[in-house]
Amino acid sequence: MDFSLQGKVAVVTGVSRGLGQAMALALAEAGADIVGVGLRGMGDTRAKVEALGRRAFEVVHDLSDSNAAPALAQQCISAFGRVDILVNNAGIIRLAHAEDHSAEDFDAVMEVNLRSLFLLTRDIARQMIALGGGKIVNVCSVQSCRGGSGDAAYVASKHAVHGLTRAWANEWAKYHINVNAIAPGYMVTDNTATLRTKKDAVAAINAQIPQGRWGRPEDLMGPVVFLSSSASDYVNGHMLVVDGGYLNC
Repeated sequence: MDFSLQGKVAVVTGVSRGLGQAMALALAEAGADIVGVGLRGMGDTRAKVEALGRRAFEVVHDLSDSNAAPALAQQCISAFGRVDILVNNAGIIRLAHAEDHSAEDFDAVMEVNLRSLFLLTRDIARQMIALGGGKIVNVCSVQSCRGGSGDAAYVASKHAVHGLTRAWANEWAKYHINVNAIAPGYMVTDNTATLRTKKDAVAAINAQIPQGRWGRPEDLMGPVVFLSSSASDYVNGHMLVVDGGYLNC
């Protein structure tokens, strides 16, 4: 029962496909109703959640406009009257060599990956404080621990999200809010589609993953349920790496 989410409401951003869809379905399987936030809504995630016998509420929202974050938070809270779990999954990447990285691309990445996340979490946390607790799960990256190459803005944003995770965990623990993060390694998603066409790069990456394969969206299902449930009540400020051992090499 420690892993049960019966009676809980979870907000998941970037929910229409990939990692966000897998995590939303995992939370629904554990018993949570889902408020799904996406640029084009929930896609087929809504039908899949409802097929599991859970309620789903779709929020169409562009996270590149962080000024709309307060209205988004209120919409999420109003959907089912409360939010018990927030999974900040939405994110973008702009690839460029550091000397060629434009200010516009840097700002775009920070707007979605950091500023919108900060404002949405702040406003939903206020409601969690009033309710007496909650669970917040930020999706970081193995790049939260590395310097990366060719994706400086993304790396900076994910380091910052890791920092926010730790800072919020310290500040909100007294309100019974757990703030943790999941750091996926190289995953089979839309964001890596271009990279996966480069055979030499894929071979080099595979050589650094002890399990010998890239992660799949379903690899995040168990971790997100754990961090969203009472099973993790004494876990706070932690970044759970899900990378097949990549960072160990």
